[in-house]
Amino acid sequence: MRQGFPIARPGMRIGILGGSFDPAHSGHALITREALRRFSLDQVWWMISPGNPLKRAGPAPMAQRIAQAAQVIQDPRVVITDIEARLGTRFTADTLAHLQAIYPGVRFVWLMGADNLVQFDQWDHWRDIMDRVPVGILARPGWRMRGRTARAARIYAQFELPARAAHALGDMQTPAWSFVNIPMSPLSSSAIRAQGIWPRR
Repeated sequence: MRQGFPIARPGMRIGILGGSFDPAHSGHALITREALRRFSLDQVWWMISPGNPLKRAGPAPMAQRIAQAAQVIQDPRVVITDIEARLGTRFTADTLAHLQAIYPGVRFVWLMGADNLVQFDQWDHWRDIMDRVPVGILARPGWRMRGRTARAARIYAQFELPARAAHALGDMQTPAWSFVNIPMSPLSSSAIRAQGIWPRR
């Protein structure tokens, strides 16, 4: 295994929660624990991205965001990683292709909130993501219904796995996705930044 890369064995089911984590907060921890339970995952990797192509302003330095994430969650099943920066990829579809090549036999599941599902069809090669890995959608405050009616959800409606069977998502042939309702936190990184309590050093 490459130095600095997370360790994973063939057969493991690993959720990937990508984002800027600018900053990480207890809401991220909540959805991570729910994803571990609802999708029967062995691990969740917090994949802290160098930057979001859909956002104009750059995030805080990587080291600062990793340190904050480590304070937010201490769980042996959660790995905080800058693997996307190490790979040099910018788009999720490319990152997942590299991960599958590096970790043959690992069952990756892409995790995202319902708010991201609404704009998912704007992502670079978003259909490739759906065809490459199962996708787990977690409800977010104010986005549940909009997520349900999102363009991506409509296009892939026939491939949705009912929430009652979400535990099997990691073993499904793609495309496959599942939308689960979970306890929700009102916290958001953008709101924390707006309050001025996240100093970007």
